[in-house]
Amino acid sequence: MVVGDVVTDIVARHRDPLAPGTDTAAAIRTVPGGAGANVACWAAHWGCPDVRFLGRAGADAAAWHEETLLRASVRPHIAVDPEAPTGTVICLVDAAGATAERTFLTDSGAALRLSPADWTPSLLDGVTWLHLSGYLFFAESSRAAARAALASARARGVTVSVDPASTGFLLRHGVDRFLADVSGVDVLLPSRDEALLLTGPANAREPDAAAAELSRRFPEVVVKLGGDGALAARDGRVRVRAPAVRADARDSTGAGDAFTGAYVASRMAGAGLREAVGEGCGAGARAVSRVGARPELRAPLPGGRAGAPPGA
Repeated sequence: MVVGDVVTDIVARHRDPLAPGTDTAAAIRTVPGGAGANVACWAAHWGCPDVRFLGRAGADAAAWHEETLLRASVRPHIAVDPEAPTGTVICLVDAAGATAERTFLTDSGAALRLSPADWTPSLLDGVTWLHLSGYLFFAESSRAAARAALASARARGVTVSVDPASTGFLLRHGVDRFLADVSGVDVLLPSRDEALLLTGPANAREPDAAAAELSRRFPEVVVKLGGDGALAARDGRVRVRAPAVRADARDSTGAGDAFTGAYVASRMAGAGLREAVGEGCGAGARAVSRVGARPELRAPLPGGRAGAPPGA
């Protein structure tokens, strides 16, 4: 079960530097996104047989997002917001760079208006793993929903993982506040920058030390290092290092979500820590070789609109 954000991504891949005050040529696509929804899709793609997703979207695009999740073999539970539009992220991708690095302009819209009323413990019936998108903790309503889901999972003995999601939002929210919010989580999956931010200036350049420190607070910590692979720590020590899988990078959007989805699916299938981290690196490589943050979709649903984006 994934609880998190679902948004519409507008991906603009440009090869020339952005030119203020005039035009910059770009290849632009509208695709489904959102860190939580992306993780759900990659978990299903990586073989998890029953993946569910809870998120909130506006009436403008809720049906489209529901269809794209179904086509990704994810069971959607989309709460339709009567007031706010679906969240939108403009992803500016440097297509000329070797890593296709991206910059986000984010309008969270309905995504962070998820509320405790949208959650019901019955969503966990038959579930053994709950993943929470870190974005939920950055707004009052969605944070309350995430805490309700976390409490339900702890009461049932369900494993819980969290991806911190964004250094920018973490800075505004406050590191200590975030760490208190996610107290009781079993698995933390930060990026390098998020891990360093969560552990402060003493570990400013040492992801190994940051991972080890975080693993004294969380039972399992997996740090995603982009082109340097990933590492995992338990009980104050780094236990696993995995190299990156080589890929022809086209768009780095969602690479961390792909890693998380594959990692969770692998662990649920019985993989050990080393194997699951390696699977995550493989999924991340596959993600960066595609435009957009999700794996390829199945054929359109009968009577569907072939994945047409909102307004098409």
